[in-house]
Amino acid sequence: MAMNHTSKNRLCNLPPGTVVTGKWNGRSYRLLRQLGSGANGVVYLAESGRQRVAVKLSDDYASLASEMNILRRFSKVQGVALGPSLLEADDWRSPFGRETIPFYVMEYIEGENFTTFVRRRGKEWAPVLLVQLLSVLERLHGEGWVFGDLKPDNLIVTGSPPSVRLLDVGGTTLQGRAVKEFTELYDRGYWGLGSRKAEPSYDLFSAAMVMIASCYPGRLEKKGDGRAQLLGIIEADRCLAPYKDVLQKALDGRYAKAADMRRDLLAASSRRLGVKNETKSTAPNRRLGRRTKKRRKVGAIAETMLIAALLLGAYGLYIYWQLTM
Repeated sequence: MAMNHTSKNRLCNLPPGTVVTGKWNGRSYRLLRQLGSGANGVVYLAESGRQRVAVKLSDDYASLASEMNILRRFSKVQGVALGPSLLEADDWRSPFGRETIPFYVMEYIEGENFTTFVRRRGKEWAPVLLVQLLSVLERLHGEGWVFGDLKPDNLIVTGSPPSVRLLDVGGTTLQGRAVKEFTELYDRGYWGLGSRKAEPSYDLFSAAMVMIASCYPGRLEKKGDGRAQLLGIIEADRCLAPYKDVLQKALDGRYAKAADMRRDLLAASSRRLGVKNETKSTAPNRRLGRRTKKRRKVGAIAETMLIAALLLGAYGLYIYWQLTM
């Protein structure tokens, strides 16, 4: 059940400096500014002592409990941080009469959303970040979940070297059910390209849309035949065109696993960056050609490292680790 309209308006308009004190644990959080709001609550940046945290408030106990369970599950996935860490949960005796508002506190992850980062740093970053995102989704899907509301605002690029993290787990849904939350632009049902069943291919469609929207200048809106429109955008963009086959398969729901899409994305990157090398390798010396082919076959890992280095420069070694882990 979503928040009622009156309660949501109250929670969305808490002034900076408001202090939220837990009824049971007694910890206090001073709200600094709103980070976002959705159907099931409002998230604020807050501070407790010298620590900055994110606080989510809602009158929907069931939704908050579900989100907290998901964050706990995220923390148990080995080898990668899928989302923010859950710090605590409590109730707040609000200033709205005797009303008690449940809330939970999570790690505040500082950074930029996917699109903002790509547009500031350059489109060449889009496939690199998508490779990272697909690694995260592979682990999430392996736990039996689909993220659902996958969009740039729910993806944060943080750290140096940059890494992608998931935010706002409110739309995360068990596989096999109907997706709980979605945003039209990143929803295959909106584009007429599939159902809203929670399955890996749903997230992979959204992942392709994140890359497309991040490279598209201006505001992207559906006009007429959605599939034809998206393919036209891909073909017309010099950074998207080399990845047309991968993006098209994701849009058409032909990937059952994130690992398969990730593999094809890496292969497309290799082809894109290897065009000049390919031309040089067609020298008349056939023995040299055979030697070159052998080196390519044996040196696949080194080639991947080269791709990453060309894309990221100083971040090459880091991305090599990402691609081969």
